[in-house]
Amino acid sequence: MVSPENSELKNSDNKDLDNPSIGFVSLGCPKAMVDSERIITLLRADGYKIGSTYDDSDAIIVNTCGFLNSAKADSLSAIDEALFENGRVIVTGCMGNDPIIKEQFPKVLSVTGPQQYDDVVRAVRKAAPITENKFRDLIPYERSRITPRHYAYLKISEGCNNKCTFCIIPDLRGSLDSIDITNVMKDAENLVNSGVKELIIISQDTSAYGLDINYKEGTWRNETYKSNLFDLTQALSKLGVWVRMQYVYPYPHVDKIIQNMADGGILPYIDVPFQHASPSVLKRMKRPANQHKLMERIKSWRKICPNITIRSSFIVGFPGETEEDFEVLINFLKEARLGRVGAFKYENVDGAQAFEFENQIPQNIIDE
Repeated sequence: MVSPENSELKNSDNKDLDNPSIGFVSLGCPKAMVDSERIITLLRADGYKIGSTYDDSDAIIVNTCGFLNSAKADSLSAIDEALFENGRVIVTGCMGNDPIIKEQFPKVLSVTGPQQYDDVVRAVRKAAPITENKFRDLIPYERSRITPRHYAYLKISEGCNNKCTFCIIPDLRGSLDSIDITNVMKDAENLVNSGVKELIIISQDTSAYGLDINYKEGTWRNETYKSNLFDLTQALSKLGVWVRMQYVYPYPHVDKIIQNMADGGILPYIDVPFQHASPSVLKRMKRPANQHKLMERIKSWRKICPNITIRSSFIVGFPGETEEDFEVLINFLKEARLGRVGAFKYENVDGAQAFEFENQIPQNIIDE
């Protein structure tokens, strides 16, 4: 169960110690973690305490992950455990729209999809009634955090417009839905004022930020900014904290961000999920498929910012991958000299296009 970083402070300020306590199990990626933090923030504003064990909680919220079949299994296991240990369970998150939850666990009190914060709070109020806090709107905003005190995730958008064949995120979390820059900067400033020293920018596709809202203009500290990645990093650089970017696609406009890194505005660190290097594999994945352009981009970034650290993730064992494809990947890694690399075994996911692909790689070959 999660234990919010500032739980002791908040609970000690709560004069009504008889208020209900809600436990929280948060699964999945940093984006889901931010969802959990927002729900906890809303509950605390209502006067709820956050429980640290099943026994001291009047109800349990399970924020599920449905990205991979293994993650789904973990989510179902967490729901089962919460029902056994506590009995009063509210389910939300990426598996919320999967009928298996109600079929397998008919006793759960409520099931909602991702980002349905108000619905979760309503379910909690029904499961563990509390006297309405008439002064809720007067309480100074401070986002509850699950992360350690020194850093926080800053979510700038939800959903994704890409159609990667191995991924079901657009089905789970919808199309790209950017948060306008004014609200992003308000969230960032509140986090910094609470003591955060490092902001980690997250989304499903960080490079696409603002595309869906036509890069809407906003105002922060009496200056006008557009809701795009360059203006966002320019504004964030004025907060005086570390700013790190994750989930960045290697689009040409990212080059301008690298210059901001070279100028010292944000950390010279970028997470780019290349996923593979073989053109044939990348085409089947529906990812950018020109490895030579990727290498050129990496070299140009290093020319702009020599001390840049590039992190990436790669999938091995994708359907149809050959020994030659794997060698292309190995050679790419040798030449790219990336600072950090995450290698993941391909996992066939129900609902993904690649689930139906021919030439599935045997698990024992993937394991090698």
